[in-house]
Amino acid sequence: MRHLIVEIEAAEAAGMTAPHAIADHFNAKGVTTRKGRRWTGATVAKFLSSPGAKRYRSGGKEGRTVKLEGIPDKPSNALDKARLRHISEMTIGHYDRVAEDYWDGTRNHDVSQNYEALLEAIEGEPPYAILDLGCGPGRDLRYFRSMGHDATGLDGSMEFVTMARRYSGCDVLHQEFLAMSLPANRFDGVFANASLFHVPSQELPRVLLELSTTLKPRGVLFCSNPRGNNEEGVSGGRYSCFFDLATWRDYVTAAGFFEVQCYFRPPGLPCHKQPWLVTVWRKG
Repeated sequence: MRHLIVEIEAAEAAGMTAPHAIADHFNAKGVTTRKGRRWTGATVAKFLSSPGAKRYRSGGKEGRTVKLEGIPDKPSNALDKARLRHISEMTIGHYDRVAEDYWDGTRNHDVSQNYEALLEAIEGEPPYAILDLGCGPGRDLRYFRSMGHDATGLDGSMEFVTMARRYSGCDVLHQEFLAMSLPANRFDGVFANASLFHVPSQELPRVLLELSTTLKPRGVLFCSNPRGNNEEGVSGGRYSCFFDLATWRDYVTAAGFFEVQCYFRPPGLPCHKQPWLVTVWRKG
């Protein structure tokens, strides 16, 4: 059970969220069902709906999602400090527990399209100062450093921080997204690859303003998030937000950013098979 869940979450992190895509991922890696058979979309869906899988992915409790109601100034379902603390600890604890398996499942993902989108948008001559927000085990940090950039990581998981420091050789800050302390006008670019979707919507405006503050004038914010229909809540033991493009644009433009580029991933597939929403922004 645990091995299959970790494989599913690695597939989801790579943008494979549909059951048939996860089945293809399993079959390509030689992962079989308990009966030694190849996976299909139907068998993946059946497994994910099983009570055991639901309990494991929600840390022992059934996951939940809630529909967002736009971007209210004072949400009626506002999360208090204790609840936000719990959400942060739960999400970070999840990644602490699966750190090694997560690394095995994501270290070879091709995100060169995302690297290029960030670097091409930054003005001026390299090397650039880059903050990898939610750097995980350090794959992207190592790439940026190999290109001669001044790369700094940030992650709330101490397991990831240790792994990223060792793998990349970069400075890595151990900070939670909801309690960051970043220097002003420090970075040319922020690389938020599969990270900001863990920030509860009511906290997102504040977090985006903090990222704007740590960017230099006309600095670049890169974001890649799984898209959806504005659902939000606990899913798979992590707090996640699944915004559509219009809602995501509302949040980021409200923080004073101007859109540079937008695309969906993985590349080369029909839009309905591209679950990742990628946007590139410039600080105003």
